[in-house]
Amino acid sequence: MFKKLFKISIIILFCFLIFSQFNSIFAFAPKIVNKLNSSFNDIEKWCIKLATPAAAVSLAIGLFIKKFSFGDEERIRISKKIIRATLISYALLLAIDLVLAAIKSLVS
Repeated sequence: MFKKLFKISIIILFCFLIFSQFNSIFAFAPKIVNKLNSSFNDIEKWCIKLATPAAAVSLAIGLFIKKFSFGDEERIRISKKIIRATLISYALLLAIDLVLAAIKSLVS
């Protein structure tokens, strides 16, 4: 009985010592997590750099259509849709920052 308990305690102590040594080895962020974080940052910067001029051009087109509609109801309605869609899509694009931050916090 005593030998069996002694063997079990030695095995548990040995396992504890082995696994406590590996804890210090893996105390860094894995490569894939670093790559994902850097790629998310690159995607975010790329989207914002691309979307800002596109939204400005689309908004300007909507405003010019509205300005030069000369009272045509169809053109005024189309320009309002363009302006509204542009503002909503740009706001959603800026909200991507929050989504990517949430994904980063889940990954890391």
